[in-house]
Amino acid sequence: MYKVRLTSRSKRELDKIIGEDIEKIAASLLALGDNPRPPRVKKIRGKIHRIKVGNWRVIFAIFDKERLVIIGRIVRRSEDTYNGVKDLF
Repeated sequence: MYKVRLTSRSKRELDKIIGEDIEKIAASLLALGDNPRPPRVKKIRGKIHRIKVGNWRVIFAIFDKERLVIIGRIVRRSEDTYNGVKDLF
């Protein structure tokens, strides 16, 4: 079991999401605690990964030694989605 933590940035992004998207994203975040590498996860670089939740992207880092998942961003897919990812963690 991994601990899932949100950065202050990802908390602000999550607070702005409304409707049924928030339920899907919340369920995905909770599932990362049980399996931080679910099917269709994509490794971006190093410890940084992303999952798709509809039109949203959840960008996170996995720290296996500490059994920790840190959510860096929760954003709608766009051309700028992955800009600055290496500086998140």
